[in-house]
Amino acid sequence: MKLGMVAGEASGDLLGGLLMQGLRTRWPALSAVGIGGPRLQAEGLDSWWPAERLAVHGFVDALKVYLPLVKLRRELGDRLLDARPAAFIGIDAPDFNLGLETRLKQAGLPTVHFVCPSIWAWRGGRVKAIAAAADHVLCLFPFEPALLAKSGIAASYVGHPLADALPLDPPRAAARAALGLAEGEIVVGLLPGSRRSEVRFNAAAFAAAGRRLQAARPGLKLLLPVAPGLRGLVEEALAAAGAADAVQLLDGRSHEVMAASDSLIIASGTATLEAALFKRPMVIGYRMASLNWALMKRMAYQPWVGLPNILAGEFLVPELLQHAMTPEALATATLRWLDDPAACARLVERFTELHLRLRRDTARAAAGALGALLGA
Repeated sequence: MKLGMVAGEASGDLLGGLLMQGLRTRWPALSAVGIGGPRLQAEGLDSWWPAERLAVHGFVDALKVYLPLVKLRRELGDRLLDARPAAFIGIDAPDFNLGLETRLKQAGLPTVHFVCPSIWAWRGGRVKAIAAAADHVLCLFPFEPALLAKSGIAASYVGHPLADALPLDPPRAAARAALGLAEGEIVVGLLPGSRRSEVRFNAAAFAAAGRRLQAARPGLKLLLPVAPGLRGLVEEALAAAGAADAVQLLDGRSHEVMAASDSLIIASGTATLEAALFKRPMVIGYRMASLNWALMKRMAYQPWVGLPNILAGEFLVPELLQHAMTPEALATATLRWLDDPAACARLVERFTELHLRLRRDTARAAAGALGALLGA
């Protein structure tokens, strides 16, 4: 069994790696080609281009690299059609993958899209592109297949692979020991995002908020896991915030930071769901280019942007977006979590309920859907 795969960001690479592990239980000799990061490559993906080429966010960033991405997608499509894998799985990155899938599907290659684009949150018109691109969609959330079925799109709810992989009881003590932290230390994790644009817009404000927290809680430790290739940019942001010596940088290790922290300041995105599975109190913050923000506001259907809040249908955790995301506001909201153990305990209960809902044995469900599609 040979598959084509593309995952262009850290979150997609993580999902793809877990998916590959599961698919290999059904097809032990599974191999894959395409584009992916270190997780997929560790599972045996032959990545023809660096995954960082696809890590763009928002309309402004996309416009800057539009022509190179179009060229890359055309060349990738040519190679995939020459290789003729049994199927192609596009992992998230819909702006890139849906167009690629459409071409492959038209050429007779079975196509699967893993992670339903958030048509229930914004850009509902994209459902037409999904119908043209994907023979089958693997959905992370239980309400998505029925939504897709209204447009005649075959889909399966496979749950979230991290909900299977992560324990219900987070390994706090083990994570603290691995990071050299004492049990009684107050620790706040800063996760400004895994894209360059996210670091540019979020990291300095997150670090400045951390300095305010240290002023309010002397001895408080700040940990920031750095995505591959972004250390220099993060260091520049910390220096701009006057926090170069206040924050401990770690290469990767975001899950250990989540498990070990008392609270998190975190950029909106898949990482917020990971943090919820680790049962961590968090404050979601996010800034983007002004044009991106104006367009996003016009196309949004819901009052929430954070996945934990969207899935709960209420504001379980604070969201501070664009102009509201100031260091003062981030620090104040984080202190509320640190000062309210009862609220943190209630949040753990809600996140545990969410964790149980998303547990679905994703590997088995995804392998079953792919096997049914291919008759294999």
